[in-house]
Amino acid sequence: MQRQCCINWMDAQKLQDTDMNILKLTATAIIATTLTATSLMASSHGNDLVHTREFQGVVYTMNQSHMALYTFDGDTDGVSNCYGDCAANWPPAILDAGSKLGKNYTLIPRTDGTMQIAFKGKPLYLFGGDSEIGDIAGDGVGGVWHLSN
Repeated sequence: MQRQCCINWMDAQKLQDTDMNILKLTATAIIATTLTATSLMASSHGNDLVHTREFQGVVYTMNQSHMALYTFDGDTDGVSNCYGDCAANWPPAILDAGSKLGKNYTLIPRTDGTMQIAFKGKPLYLFGGDSEIGDIAGDGVGGVWHLSN
């Protein structure tokens, strides 16, 4: 009889451990979903196409795919000077002409006829080295590329 008691206790302990693991997994999934949804919402300026928000403690401008956007010191207000190899590494943030943008955002013409997003007059670019949401590897490159914020 004593052995039966211990087996039942062991079975009960396994069940409790299984329930605890399920509870931990469920809580983790809920927290991850909440953090992801919250991090993908814009915190200020702009709209769905381009906006500024905080992600992982850094506030910066991003496009509709939530990829970081950068400015180039070689540009002047309303004029992009990044073409050729530069644009291959730093693709301009392009939208269709007439796209509705939020406060402080405009579209500026490029020499190829496309329209580039600008924030407060500064043309915006993606960085070819960023591959995932939250990547900001282009900030400070060559001392002339800066995370837009």
